[in-house]
Amino acid sequence: MTQEFEHRVSFEPGEMAANVRLGKLEMMYEELFAEVIEDGIITQEERQKLDRMAEQLGLDKARLRSLELALQSAYEARHQVVIKELYESEEDQSGPRASLQAVEPTTDQRSLALQRRVVVLEQRVADLEKQLEEARANVSVEVDLSGVTAKDVPDDDPIELQRRLRHDPRDEAALHSLYRVYEKKQDADGKWRVGQALVYLNQASPEERAHFNQFRETALIKPKSALTGEAWSRLLLHPDEEPLVGEIFAVVAPAVLLGRLSALRRDKMLQKLDAQKRQDPATSTIQAVRCFAWAAAILGMHAPALFVDADYDGTTELVPAMPPATKIGQKSLSGRSAAELAFIAGKHLAQHRAQEFMRALIPGIADLEDIFLAALSIGNPGIPMNERGKQIVVPIAKAIEPVLEPTAIDQLRGHFLRFVEEGGRTNLQRWASAVDRTAWRAGMLLANDLRAAHAVFELDSDKEKLQERMDDLLTFVSSDRYGKLRKQLGIAVG
Repeated sequence: MTQEFEHRVSFEPGEMAANVRLGKLEMMYEELFAEVIEDGIITQEERQKLDRMAEQLGLDKARLRSLELALQSAYEARHQVVIKELYESEEDQSGPRASLQAVEPTTDQRSLALQRRVVVLEQRVADLEKQLEEARANVSVEVDLSGVTAKDVPDDDPIELQRRLRHDPRDEAALHSLYRVYEKKQDADGKWRVGQALVYLNQASPEERAHFNQFRETALIKPKSALTGEAWSRLLLHPDEEPLVGEIFAVVAPAVLLGRLSALRRDKMLQKLDAQKRQDPATSTIQAVRCFAWAAAILGMHAPALFVDADYDGTTELVPAMPPATKIGQKSLSGRSAAELAFIAGKHLAQHRAQEFMRALIPGIADLEDIFLAALSIGNPGIPMNERGKQIVVPIAKAIEPVLEPTAIDQLRGHFLRFVEEGGRTNLQRWASAVDRTAWRAGMLLANDLRAAHAVFELDSDKEKLQERMDDLLTFVSSDRYGKLRKQLGIAVG
């Protein structure tokens, strides 16, 4: 058995606190209750069956009632029906149904301030768009940078050079100049990082190629310690991934996962994983499995439950479950180098982090927006909402809130205030795209090889997006952020 995916004896693991925290979600009870309400009626016999299970499992009845209310709200909102318990009195049945009615916003000052700010900003955007159109109509200046040469690139200003590389990651003149800057600073790791980019682009000089090859590791990275949560947020996170958005989604992720599982089970679409295909990384001889445990430790995470499926024609898939699991497909099980497996593992594990999990669970941007608004409305029920919000977002909030612990609701209140203080606006399309880019960077940190990343992107993405994805990694590799991450892990050259 190969020993590639092992850590050095002195490796210091992290806190292992990055994964989605599911809390006390009673999966067995939820599964039974989902079956009971499938026909919209809870009979006395079914209620007795539920009570017996709760008693046998020693579950808290108040907690279960909140769980039931959440599941009922989700079911009723989807099917536009009211679930009835046949033995309830009419008086009992009429009360809880108010949960389906849209709640009128309150008039608290924070909500009114937010509403006024939204109106002002929308008017400002309209004014700016009008001015832009007028400027385009009156100005005919053409900008042509085709004549820019290496002389126009400052030889000793790394900030300017990296700005140019963010604009065009394949600007070879800027890359050569940045290499010389690191050479003057005697920064061997900086030279190696830029050298890797130039070698990948087939633009490296003999000297640059020689330096890259001199320190190129044929084996996997051997970090001295795991990545900290602060380093992930400050250095690895893509600049467009707003941390507050991820923090808000992280609070409601367990509840949304519960609702997603209930919906999939109801629609007979819940993926069943074969227990015999589950792998133990400590004893498995499958390299892809061992790689995931190795990668998770470096990223400060717990490895998810790992299932191999040679019939799945893909690299990996996040499978909604309690807790979320990972399916490893045929494209990861054979023909992959160690560096390629490291990139696959890092890219996938980023989806299991609490702040990024919602992107994988709910890929549709419109659905993400509804959940985001629902989370904000839990933090402040008086948030202004249009008619569509009342019809769609309010029921989602009613389904999520009963499952949340009181501390989680307090967190949402705090996040709402921060969101308003920071302008009260976000772009979830941009956030979702940035989450994807953060995942690529996690893969690159582990693989330490641009060509391995290129090979993986060829496996699971459309060819038209390949250059865009590699351009993002080229920007990352030539950045100071990547250099600082390598130093923190103890894998920097020199």
